[in-house]
Order: sequence, then C-alpha cells, then structure tokens
Amino acid sequence: MGKKSTPGLNTSAMSDISFLLLAFFLMTSNINTDMGIARRLPPPLPPDFEKPEVRERNIFQVKINRNDMILFNKEVGDISLLKQRAKEFLGNPTNSPDLPEKVDMQIDYLGTYPVSKGVISLQNDRGTSYEAYFKVQNELTAAINEMRDELSRAKFSKAYKDLDQPHKEAIDKAIPVAISEAEPKGGK
Repeated sequence: MGKKSTPGLNTSAMSDISFLLLAFFLMTSNINTDMGIARRLPPPLPPDFEKPEVRERNIFQVKINRNDMILFNKEVGDISLLKQRAKEFLGNPTNSPDLPEKVDMQIDYLGTYPVSKGVISLQNDRGTSYEAYFKVQNELTAAINEMRDELSRAKFSKAYKDLDQPHKEAIDKAIPVAISEAEPKGGK
C-alpha cells in the first residue's frame, strides 16, 4: 500500500485578493498621527545681533515640571487659569507697574496703539508629558488669539478670522506672539 498524497489548494488567487484588500484599505483610510503646533519659526538672527535687555516685569514665566505641575511666576497654578493670567499679563489693562511696559507704535489702520513689551517664557522639564506641554501651548495660543479677536471686534466690528490680510497684519503688530521657549531642564 502506498502513501496517499493530500491534494493541494491553489492559494495564489487568495493572496492576490488579500493584497488588493490591503492596498484598498491603505489608500482609502486616513491615519492621522501627526501632532504639532501651528507656529512659524522666526528667521535666523544675524551673527552680530545683540540681545536686548529684558526687564523682569516684562517676563511671565511658565514652567512645567516632570509631574506636569505648572508654575506661573514661581507660584503653583492650574491650567484652567493660564489663559486668563496670560491675557491679563500681556494686556496690562490697568497699566500696573508690576506688569509689562507698553510702547506706543504707529500701526496702519489702528493709529497710535500701545504695544506690550511682555514676553511669556515657557520652560519644561525633560520628563514633562507631551499632553501637558500641548495643553499649555494651546492655552497660551488661545490667550493671544482671544486678545486679537477682542481688538479686531473693538476696532473693526469683525472677528479676527473675518478680516482681510492688511487688517490682520495690523492686529498682529498690535498683539504680537510673544512666547519664548527655553531649553528643557532636568534629565530623563
């Protein structure tokens, strides 16, 4: 008695179908994993550029430690208060001597406008989570966007997003993005 052979199946058609299905799902699926901050980096400074002296009253320090705790000017703070504190700092509505100085600038469409010299200094620990970092960045950006929108509505009776480019540029000069990121501290 001889050994019986098992008939084989032709699986080449099945592998072709599997490949086509895989290709179909890859082409029709949208896999978004990119996270980022929509911000344009400033151009490189010339080699002979001298850093201007920044007075302490013009700096609002925001620090995030490795436990994702946030400090505003050396006081523990809550993320829910960050946007309002940043707006208060940059706007200095009462011209407080503890908050940033303002310099009058001539701006097209706005005339003479007091522009804040305030800078928000953001520093994180190397152990800070991305989630906490992005939440802080989001709150700081929201503060600037809200200030721009409020000024736009007051001066032009329109939302900032509805302005044409020259008017947006005027608002941008009046309320510049003043966020400075320091080198992360701590090891991990």
